[in-house]
Amino acid sequence: MHRSSLWRLVTVVVVASWLVWDGRANPAESVLAGESISPEALSDLTSGAMCEWGAPNDVGGKPVAGYLDRAAGAQARSSDLGSTVDLSQRKPVRMIKDPYPSFSSIAVDVLNGEVIVTDENLFNIMVYDRMTNTPPTAANSEPKRIIGGLKTDIEFQSALYVDPKSGDVYAVNNDTQGKMVVFSRSARGDTEPTRTISTPDGTFGIAVSEDHQELMLSIQHLSAVVTFPKMAKGEDEPIRLLQGDKTKLADPHGMAYDAKSDVIFVTNHGSVHSVRPGERRTGPAPQGSGGGEFRRGFGKKYWPVGYNFAIEESIPGSGRMDPPSITVYPRAASGDTAPIRMIVGPRTLLNWPTAVAHDPRTDELFVANDMGDEILVFSAAANGDVAPLRILKGPKTLLKNPTGVSLDLQRDELWVSNFGSHSATVYNTKASGNTAPLRIIRSAPANEPAPLIGNTRVAFDSKREEILAPN
Repeated sequence: MHRSSLWRLVTVVVVASWLVWDGRANPAESVLAGESISPEALSDLTSGAMCEWGAPNDVGGKPVAGYLDRAAGAQARSSDLGSTVDLSQRKPVRMIKDPYPSFSSIAVDVLNGEVIVTDENLFNIMVYDRMTNTPPTAANSEPKRIIGGLKTDIEFQSALYVDPKSGDVYAVNNDTQGKMVVFSRSARGDTEPTRTISTPDGTFGIAVSEDHQELMLSIQHLSAVVTFPKMAKGEDEPIRLLQGDKTKLADPHGMAYDAKSDVIFVTNHGSVHSVRPGERRTGPAPQGSGGGEFRRGFGKKYWPVGYNFAIEESIPGSGRMDPPSITVYPRAASGDTAPIRMIVGPRTLLNWPTAVAHDPRTDELFVANDMGDEILVFSAAANGDVAPLRILKGPKTLLKNPTGVSLDLQRDELWVSNFGSHSATVYNTKASGNTAPLRIIRSAPANEPAPLIGNTRVAFDSKREEILAPN
């Protein structure tokens, strides 16, 4: 999910590890989902002919299953191994697995008194009564309803939006599913979305302008923001694109919208590369061009540059790590437009700022600072290297790798999803320091370790005998 920032930083190490160990790139991603395999199985994978690997979205819209099918389910040719070996029958020596839901994002349905969370680990959307409070001795709290299953098109979800009138749930798939899904408030179980919207690879955050009926999405991998009509569906095209060096977008994650000032706020982890818009390719996608991202964006005017949609695209050697930041733009900003202000610098304490929420009453920003285990609160008018107005942090808060925030303005409550502790916690919006939550919703027993597994790839460092698992 969002931890694919770390994935990009570690990718070179992972690839180099395979090259040193096997003398070539090795598709041993059959160890996905935290599973380790026996040395015999690894030997089968690293000798003889390699399995063919296609584009991530080639396999029936279920790329993770596709990867597992191709790696673990492939039968090695008898000419390569001397006999046919069905790798799908291999049993793992041991398994690193989180059996519990991990809350990655959160939204409050103020009208109906419900809290909605995405479960990135088991691919569910879970709905709780807002007054749920898991007792310390209880294993977990049961949700009112769950949306999950193959028909739902839910995978690695990173952000939520609840329509304030209808209660419809908008959920963003970050990585393997190239679509955003929308469910009615009554949806439950393995049910198809009311509608889906084809989105660029790495879509992460969401903000909606009800006044303008616009849906804005941050594109993590391509450092961009795209805008769709709110009621877009299927292959409908974006109506605006914000992308380029001047934007200062750098691995953007969370988004918030201020209707009064008509501006959007975007949190950035910092990794970025430069692109040239160039001339857009037209016509049908060429034969053999693969599927997934290439097919979805080909010929669309406002699709982010980065995957063969323009004649000139990514600039080789332009990758860099900028400081984490919060960038602010007019809602209608497009092209390579600079932010109107920017919160950035050491005094901000930003460290993987992930989700952000705006309180229009106080004009404050609430930021889930993932690696700081804290919530930072800034003035929405802040600019430059400024310290937070207040910080919610400490052992009593129970904050652990917070990746989602949502405000219940009617009840003056701040909700946080904690990816690092199987929990959602709620506080008064004025809370600061080492303040205990008002209530807690847990999906696992108290103090149950959270391995933070989210779209993990795996490689093996034979020199140190360590498993490398960029998330």
